[in-house]
Amino acid sequence: MDEAAALALIARAREETARLAASLARQRDGIVEASEFTSNDDEHDPEGVTIAFERAQVQALLRQAQDDLADLDRAVERVRAGTYETCERCGGPIGHERLAALPATRICIGCANKAR
Repeated sequence: MDEAAALALIARAREETARLAASLARQRDGIVEASEFTSNDDEHDPEGVTIAFERAQVQALLRQAQDDLADLDRAVERVRAGTYETCERCGGPIGHERLAALPATRICIGCANKAR
């Protein structure tokens, strides 16, 4: 894969992930805002537990999206360094199909299967 194609692939994934992160941030903010009008007694308020769970779940998804954005930024650095298609574990090639499916991946399918 040439550099321009790799950068375009990463840019598309980054745009999609950034939209997801923005949506999750809005969702988290909505949950926080809605919880301002509820009781602070999570133990005795049946709605409190649900709101706390939803807030924690959305926060975890947001954190993952932010981590994915950072991984995609590191992928751009690897493209520019000429190491994007090289597995960080074994030094072998990362297949184009794998990179197309997981643009931020740093390991080949063989190494990914060994990790299981």
